[in-house]
Amino acid sequence: HESGGWKGVEEEMVDILARLKSAGAEMALLCANTLHMVYDAVEGRAGLPILHIADAAGAAIQKAGIDRIGLIGTRHTMGEDFYRVRLRERYGIETIVPEGEDFRAIDDIIFKELVMDRYEEPARVRCLAIIDRLVAEGARGIVLGCTELPKLVSGAKIAVPVFDTLQLHAEAAVEEALR
Repeated sequence: HESGGWKGVEEEMVDILARLKSAGAEMALLCANTLHMVYDAVEGRAGLPILHIADAAGAAIQKAGIDRIGLIGTRHTMGEDFYRVRLRERYGIETIVPEGEDFRAIDDIIFKELVMDRYEEPARVRCLAIIDRLVAEGARGIVLGCTELPKLVSGAKIAVPVFDTLQLHAEAAVEEALR
């Protein structure tokens, strides 16, 4: 958020969620992994339950019997605690992320290409190489912790299970709504 930083995002989300509730919403989703940085600050003030995207991923990872996952996403999703701590505390899942140049490269690919709707082969090759390094470091699965990443790696052969947070979040929302 340009004017108020993350605090401004929090306030905007609380306002949006209040309007959704007054319109009859019974549940909400924050449909971006990084936006969950404000989840804890917003959730208690929203007045309606918010389905956390990491819970959708965590449940699927746990169901697959995986306890060590590689996470790629924006610098906030990879570098801040909100995602990794939730996976560890609620699901017993250890999370590893790219380091150094790989960390910067994933964030650059997302913000300089994918958000501009550019899905080009050099970015795909780089992303897959980073995934391979995470697997070599012991990741037994990969969380695509940015909703644009599935399109980039679509059809690639990846040696471990891949968890598409966009798909998992949508499926969890449908399940919750049908309850």
